[in-house]
Amino acid sequence: MYYGHYFYPYQYQNYYVRQPVYPGVDETNFYNEYQRQMQLKDAGPAPFVVNINEATVQNNTFRTALWTGQHLQVTLMSLNVGEDIGLEIHPDVDQFLRVEQGQGLVQMGKDRNNLNIVREISDDTAIMVPAGTWHNVINTGNVPLKLYSIYAPPQHPHGTVHNTKGEAIQSEYYYW
Repeated sequence: MYYGHYFYPYQYQNYYVRQPVYPGVDETNFYNEYQRQMQLKDAGPAPFVVNINEATVQNNTFRTALWTGQHLQVTLMSLNVGEDIGLEIHPDVDQFLRVEQGQGLVQMGKDRNNLNIVREISDDTAIMVPAGTWHNVINTGNVPLKLYSIYAPPQHPHGTVHNTKGEAIQSEYYYW
């Protein structure tokens, strides 16, 4: 049986006792303080561990690269009420998106004028976009739509931060 640094088997009973990460530190306050100070910046290509749900909900930029490796990239996105990503296609990149907060609509298709796959999306929805597929995500809710995206291979330069959709359009070539 595996015993991580959080647990150890109690010597005389059949249950585990949770131990603090740092002895003498109130773990709850320590963790909450850590979350308030979490820096959302590109940590790749070094090994990296993060609570992706909390990082995604904390993000308030249109797009922030959280981790960029040689073969994969994770970005965080926040779409304001009524905002969309914009119709786009990645000819050589597969994409995975997951919604952590809010509700919206995803449209996909092989032709930019025939987006024949239309689905409502909300918390915990996963979207797979194969390379060469036109797609758009629209926030139809009344709160920011928070999602993260995984690109394979990476789509944006290491360290990318677009505070707004306008910044993203100015800094990149869009296929529309």
